Parts: sequence; C-alpha cells; structure tokens
Amino acid sequence: MNRHFFILTCFLLFCLSVNAQETTAVEPEYSVLSNDSLSADLGMIPESLDANVDSLLQSWHVKYFSKTDEYCHDDEQNVYFSNDVIKERLERLPRIIPMTYNHLVQNSINLYAERRRSLVRYMLGMADFYFPVIEQILDEHGLPIELKYLAVVESALNPTALSRVGAAGLWQFMLPTGKSYGLEINSLVDERRDPVKATHAACRYFKDMYEIYQDWHLVLASYNCGPGNVNKAIRRSGGKMDFWKIYPYLPRETRSYVPLYIAANYIMNYYCDHNICPVQTSLPLSTDTIMVNNMLHMQQVADLLQMDVEQLRALNPQYKRDIIPGNAKPSALKLPTSKTFAFVDKEDSVYIHRIEELLANSLYDENAHLASSTREQITHITKAGENLFTIADKYGITAREIRRWNGLGSNRVSSGRRLKIYVDNGGVSFASTNNTKKEAVSPAASGIASTSAAQPKQNNPITKSAQKAIPSDKEYLTYKVKSGDSLYSISKKYPGISATTLQKANNLPNSKIRPGQILKIPVG
Repeated sequence: MNRHFFILTCFLLFCLSVNAQETTAVEPEYSVLSNDSLSADLGMIPESLDANVDSLLQSWHVKYFSKTDEYCHDDEQNVYFSNDVIKERLERLPRIIPMTYNHLVQNSINLYAERRRSLVRYMLGMADFYFPVIEQILDEHGLPIELKYLAVVESALNPTALSRVGAAGLWQFMLPTGKSYGLEINSLVDERRDPVKATHAACRYFKDMYEIYQDWHLVLASYNCGPGNVNKAIRRSGGKMDFWKIYPYLPRETRSYVPLYIAANYIMNYYCDHNICPVQTSLPLSTDTIMVNNMLHMQQVADLLQMDVEQLRALNPQYKRDIIPGNAKPSALKLPTSKTFAFVDKEDSVYIHRIEELLANSLYDENAHLASSTREQITHITKAGENLFTIADKYGITAREIRRWNGLGSNRVSSGRRLKIYVDNGGVSFASTNNTKKEAVSPAASGIASTSAAQPKQNNPITKSAQKAIPSDKEYLTYKVKSGDSLYSISKKYPGISATTLQKANNLPNSKIRPGQILKIPVG
C-alpha cells in the first residue's frame, strides 16, 4: 500500500513539474538580462548605449541638469511588469510604425530600465529641448512622429556624439552620407551636429528608403547598416520583406536596432512606471536665431552678453572650433530669446571685442570666393587615442583620403605621427603665430600644424602685422571700418575720394569690407 502511494506521489510531482515548465515556455518572464543573453539575443549594442555612456554623463551637459520634479518618484529599483502589460502598453502608443513585442524587445526594455537608468534620465531631459524641433521637422516631411525615438538609439540625444567609425551628431551620419544629403562639413562647420539641418537630412533619407521598402522596420534597418546589407539579407532569406524574418541574416548590430527602437518608444513614454524621472534641464527652451555676416568667435558673444560659452556651444554645436565663419557666407547663431535684443544692441562692440586675441590666426582669404577650391594643406600631429576616423571627422574629410595622402595601410596610427591633410577651410586659413618657425600649432585647432603659404594680408583687420604694414607717409590717412560702413559711405567723408579710389588704394578685389578693417585713405 505504502509502495503504491509512493509511486503515485512521484508521478503527480512529475506531472506538476512538466506542467510548470510548459507554462513557463508559453509565457516566459523576461526580467533577467545577462551579458550572455544580451550578446546572443540582441547582438551588438550601439555605442550611444554602451561605450560612451560614462563620458556623456560626466560631460558639461550635466551642469545644466537638476532634479526639480518633486512629484515624481525616482529610485534605483526597477519595477517589473508582466508580458501582457508591456504588450498592451506598446499597443496603446499612437503610432504608424508597428511596435512588435517579443523577448528581444523585452530584453531591450530591460537594458533601459535596469542598466541605463541614469542615461534614460538624461535623455528625458534632453528630449524636452530637442523633441519639439524634431517633431516639427518630421511633420513638415509628412513622416511618423515616432521616428524621433530613433535619435535615442543613435546618439542618446547627444548632438556632439562621435562614434569610433566617424559617425556624428544626433542622427549619426557618416561623412560621405551627410554630404550627399546636403550637409556642409569642413574644418570649422559640421552640420551633422546641427539638430535642425541634420534632422531634415535624416527625413530625406527616411523618405528615400521608404520608397524602396514600403516597410518601416526595413527602413530603420537600412538606416543602421545601409540598403546594401538589407538587400543582401532579403536575398539570403529567400526574398522575405519582413525584418523579423531576415533578422538572422543582418549584421549583428542591426539585429538589435529595431528591438532597441521599439524599447525606446516604450521607456520614453512609461519611464515613470519604472521609477525613473527626467532631470530638468536649464537650457533655454525659447531661442531665436541671428544671421551673422562677419567672422565671430563665441567667446566674443559670451563676454559681452554675459553668457556661459558652454551654453553657446550647446545651442550651436555645428561650430567645431567656436568660430562662426559669417564672412564666408551668412551663418546662423542661436541665442536664448532673452539675449537676442542684447546682441542686436551691442553688435558693433561684439565684432571688435578681443578680435586680435581670439581671431588673430583666423585669416579670411578675400579671394577664397573666387577660387575653385578652398583646400589648404596642413599637418596634423596625432594624439594618444586618435585613429583616422576621429581625425577625419575633425577636418571634414574621410579616413580613406588620409590613408591615400600618407601612404597608410590601416586606420590605426601611432601617437606623435605627422599626417599630411588637405582640408576645406571654408575660406579661413590657420596662419602661424610665430614667424620665426616654419610650422606652428594653431590655438583654434589643437593638434594642427600649419604648412599653408597663407600670410597675413595688409588689408586684414585681424592681425597686428596688418596694421604695421600700412604706409605711414603723408600721402595716406588711415580709417578703421565700423559696422554699417561701405566704401561709398566712407568716400563721402573725404572730399575728392571715390569708392573706386578706395578700392584701388587698398588693393581690394571687390567692395567688401568688414568692421575693424584698417583702410588707407589717399590725400592731396
């Protein structure tokens, strides 16, 4: 009897065990995310969510954040929800792009909600600043507004993000792709970092890819790895036009791309349910744009408007060396709305403030607009940790070009190596600060040693040597150009002098002059 009871008991326990395993298999709880499962299931994690996180959270951005929302409960403990709850929340989001739910998406949600809680707080704060701009542009192009969350995956909403392979900005454009979509990239300006212009370029890319695939998941995949790799995966899958069916044939990082995008949609909407609160940014949400028509250094603006220069950089991340080359073409300067009128009122003073100190080595070439190219040869001295991709991004060129110019066989380069580089200087050359040396490092571009033949011109207002070069005999007077002056208006101050006479006397190629410029006035 006892023997039969023992056998029956063992049989019942076995059945219960099998039933429990079957129940778990039907509805797994994806709450544990190990390194092994992360690598096996999701593939490679983008740098924005991995390698760059610590440096981002310790950067200057953090000084503009402070926790002020007393009504939000924030702690380090994640709150877990059942699969049905997560799935129902995703379905509730207003969207055009499908929000598929599976274990890959759940693992991606856990990445945000567990390991990257601090990053999510930061991104929520930056979203207040950037999302209104992005949403407006997406709407102008007639695209799904939820595409804004792709910038979360690409850059963690860091406009100055730079990947190991040289992708830059909120939307992580590679240099050739950025240029092909109309973004200006040179030594001074990188419009991949301009949130407005880069978002317009990203929208044009989205529309081009949607015309090809007619499927938003495939559009997202092509944004990450390019249409060539997506087409290859489609062929290898037997012609299937579905991301989840071509998933095994995609590059490893692209496999994680759509799941992370869907997870970003989730966490940026349901963060409060996971005890995550956004940091409040003190960056000005109301801004205005001034068009600058002269060369200008951000420190000049910061000094006279009593602003933090780092805040100016945050508002104008496209200017890589704090120089706004408005003399080459009208250039946008974004300011807090409260500072716009102050700039207009003090504009004349801003342009001449500390000009010799801040812009002494930035010489505008008056003939640059006449030349077919504004390329300049420089020498770059490599620093520890640099590679050809990061160097190429600095100058608006490609790693392939650097290899060709220097006969290199790889993208790795040793510290202290002198590289020959040809840059598009945007009409601004970097001149030597010491005429006794053949090469000198420009303070405006650390690591650059100029080998250009460009020398200060006599009619350039920015250098002391230009003023000393003006003749001091009795045949000439000197006049310092003020804001609003023209050759015609100046000529009216001196009887018998015409605008043409002034142009010839100063060897000017055209009638263009700038505030602070020293002109020779013929007399007698």
